[in-house]
Amino acid sequence: MSIDENHPSSSDPSRKRSSSALQLGPRKKAQVTSSNPLVLHGRHFGRTVFSLCNYPALLTAGILQLEELQDSCIEDYPADVRREHRVFMNLIDSYPGLLDRLTTGEEEDVIHIGDLLSKGASGARGDDTKTLKSAVLEWLVPRGQVVIPPLSRNIKSDRGFNHEVTGALLCPAGLDWSDTATKLSLKSSETVVRSDQWPMFLYSGYEYDPEDPWKGLLRGEILIFGFKHVFTSPSSVDREPKATRSGNTYLHSMKSVTKGSLAYIATQVRFALSSSSVFSRTDTVTDSENFYHSILDLLEDPDESEEVVDLMMWWTRRIFPNSSSSQCNVSKNSALSKIQEKRAALQA
Repeated sequence: MSIDENHPSSSDPSRKRSSSALQLGPRKKAQVTSSNPLVLHGRHFGRTVFSLCNYPALLTAGILQLEELQDSCIEDYPADVRREHRVFMNLIDSYPGLLDRLTTGEEEDVIHIGDLLSKGASGARGDDTKTLKSAVLEWLVPRGQVVIPPLSRNIKSDRGFNHEVTGALLCPAGLDWSDTATKLSLKSSETVVRSDQWPMFLYSGYEYDPEDPWKGLLRGEILIFGFKHVFTSPSSVDREPKATRSGNTYLHSMKSVTKGSLAYIATQVRFALSSSSVFSRTDTVTDSENFYHSILDLLEDPDESEEVVDLMMWWTRRIFPNSSSSQCNVSKNSALSKIQEKRAALQA
């Protein structure tokens, strides 16, 4: 994504996040090669765990937090601090030797490592935004049909609520896009859509049930297309994959869909459908950063764990049908089933 990160965040207190490390930081151009292992790790971590992050701040705060936790418990801290700590620990656990480098190095070393991770995350984000900008146009209507009026692949000003098709997909759940007054209000920005007013494209069949808001949520077809485009290969969106080079899932041994990757794709697709050309923290049209956080808030909410577990299993089965984590039932009369039966009999 093109990122305008040098402007202060909105003055509306309800739109601010209290944890600065889990917000986009200032844009920097690190003089490093894109093949640096930390840059490559940043690309994958940003896509699958946490994307919109100030990595130097995250690392600095994480080291200090570890020292504090020697005499305290993380559960005693506010929710935003606990999330920041979880992201930090996930990063540490996913890159062998990183903790030693952080704790034994100087402050400049920590900042440099953070800059490398940031370069990877922002680079992946920008690459995905660029390719999805045109790819999403292929998914707006059934194959073989055309979008009327046509949409430009390079200019986004005619997207968003300015177009009948993208407007219907972006219309907040609970509002009726077919209502002329609603449509005009959204198009004129008289009705301001906030980040937690989720769009219809997030829902399966693009249908929203106000009596059961979980029904079909985050199972929209265009989300599946977007996920495959980024994580497996652009051609895997078709029924028969045609790509010859390995996708991101293979390169990083990814065998299941993560909460972070789902929030990331939802944010990317939403931005691709919008009329905004620049991903900015102060963009009141898309408000992408807070939208991303709002999806993660739901997926990480302990009170929603039952629905979330079911959702993540559904996604893993769709994207990784041969993954062990998506296979729940053992084949009848298989060798494995016989072994399990024998073990159960011995333990009885």
